[in-house]
Amino acid sequence: MTEPADSSGPRTVAITGSSGLIGSALSQAVRDRGDQALHLVRRDPHPAADLPDGVREVTWDPGSTLDPGVLADVSGVVHLAGAGIGDERWTEERKQVLVSSRIDGTGTIAQALAELTAGDPGAPVPRLVSGSAVGYYGDRADEVLTEDSAAGEGFLARLCQQWEDSTSPAQDAGVPVAHVRTGIVLSADGGALGRLLPLVRLGLAGPLAGGGAWWPWITLHDHVRALLFLLDHREVTGPVNLVGPAPATQLEVTRALARTLRRPAVLPAPGIALRVVLGEMSQEILASTRAVPDVLADAGFDFAHADLDRAAAWVVEDSRR
Repeated sequence: MTEPADSSGPRTVAITGSSGLIGSALSQAVRDRGDQALHLVRRDPHPAADLPDGVREVTWDPGSTLDPGVLADVSGVVHLAGAGIGDERWTEERKQVLVSSRIDGTGTIAQALAELTAGDPGAPVPRLVSGSAVGYYGDRADEVLTEDSAAGEGFLARLCQQWEDSTSPAQDAGVPVAHVRTGIVLSADGGALGRLLPLVRLGLAGPLAGGGAWWPWITLHDHVRALLFLLDHREVTGPVNLVGPAPATQLEVTRALARTLRRPAVLPAPGIALRVVLGEMSQEILASTRAVPDVLADAGFDFAHADLDRAAAWVVEDSRR
């Protein structure tokens, strides 16, 4: 993992969404490097004796306010909480849940950091690394998308714009904020690939609607390393594409996994079938997003899995542990 910029002593990193795929891996990585993790949870906190070493819990309400004192001793906040994009079909009611779970929670965190900064101007200002997604760019065919590219169209693109805008109270108060536009996280433990991998093992993960859509992939290992890198490099602000440096199409991703598993990947899933099953959400799954990690590369981040074959090998090896 990336070493902390200041290793003079352990620091505390606050994490929302700590029970999710990325949040739980990040919490472990924070502790592995000798820092402490403060989990902001929506339930009653567990007793300290029931928690792993280096973990504390504090209850928060994403739709309300957060006592700035909760964040007084943290060096950084990684805000990952939000309802799962692909967990349910996108009814109007579900879309409202997706919006409110991100906008309300991000605004609550940002306001608490702003009040903390205003309340003690001489104190160190925590870093905020706030979640977003490459859905910001929408469906852009073969266009290469950097952090300077314009926003796209569609529900998810609008949601990501609102999501990022919700950090404005913290930014206006001088908090260094990075918006991590996450791509498709490759992991055997969950996320989109967690659902796809069993099909790959059966030789059933062929092209989706032709397979030519660009999938902005990144391994969970590199995603967590990038989050730690951003916590340590406060000078990196604004949007950051959390994607691998070698863009690939959906068919290339599934074929790389199938190659590693020595399975075929030929049976296709037609786009019309996906639209019938998934409704509006199919537009996002079939979207082509050729995002590249210019900001990370310019800042000096080194990917452990820089190409698809290494990424696929890591995923398959991790799935066997």
